[in-house]
Amino acid sequence: MNSVSDDLLLALMGDMRQAAEAEILPRFRAITADAIRAKSAADDIVTDADIAAERFLSERLTERLPGIAIVGEEAVSDDPSILSRLAEADLAAVIDPVDGTWHFAHGVPMFGSILAIVSGGETIAGLIHYPILGDFVMARRGGGAWHVAVDGTRTRLSVAAPTPIEEMHGFIPLHMFEPDLQAKLAPRVLRFLRTTTWRCSAWEYRMLATGAMSFCLNESLKPWDHAAGVLIHAEAGGYAAVLTGEPYRPTMTKGHLLTAPSRTSWENIAAGLF
Repeated sequence: MNSVSDDLLLALMGDMRQAAEAEILPRFRAITADAIRAKSAADDIVTDADIAAERFLSERLTERLPGIAIVGEEAVSDDPSILSRLAEADLAAVIDPVDGTWHFAHGVPMFGSILAIVSGGETIAGLIHYPILGDFVMARRGGGAWHVAVDGTRTRLSVAAPTPIEEMHGFIPLHMFEPDLQAKLAPRVLRFLRTTTWRCSAWEYRMLATGAMSFCLNESLKPWDHAAGVLIHAEAGGYAAVLTGEPYRPTMTKGHLLTAPSRTSWENIAAGLF
């Protein structure tokens, strides 16, 4: 599959809305202690909503696209070998059922659902749904990036205009980097106008694709966090690469990803930080 049709795109958006209505929103602000479980760390958690929404979307995708490989965040957490399907499959779906689970579990409405369709190791469609707002940001390869309102109205997205780094706003999750790198980065983030972290890729990519924020430096390369968002960002006019300069691919699992408004901005940000 080289592209995603309008009909399939609309169907996938409908599936994501239904997953939110059936499995995510009824559990929001109704979380009990026994519905929250830690994964790799105390603040890396999973809830019943994550598991149920991923199952819902996996079943719908398998029905719509028989033979598609499903790479879900929670499935990979249970069985890391599933991640290898992304590189091996002709067609794969990458699912983050509730991105921003920490927010979700603590009653904060900053979370979203992320879906990427990957063909031959390249993302060909990315959708991010915001269950509280009911809207989407989305892109197909070569088709631009769009905000889709609840009523279906579409608005073209554009990243921020390039500016000197001292005028830039960006996301840097400083606490997630290794201690030695934290110590090097900490004074250098002061070269920018403002840096922060929202602990939610779904919302950070929304801010990047709409031009509200200029850049993001990521500590890890989990495909459910970045496969959809990097495509949306690129189709909105942005530039992304790992710090070696290699363009991002959803099959990457190691390295630090930097997104910026342009290649020149990327180089300036990288120089300012490293």
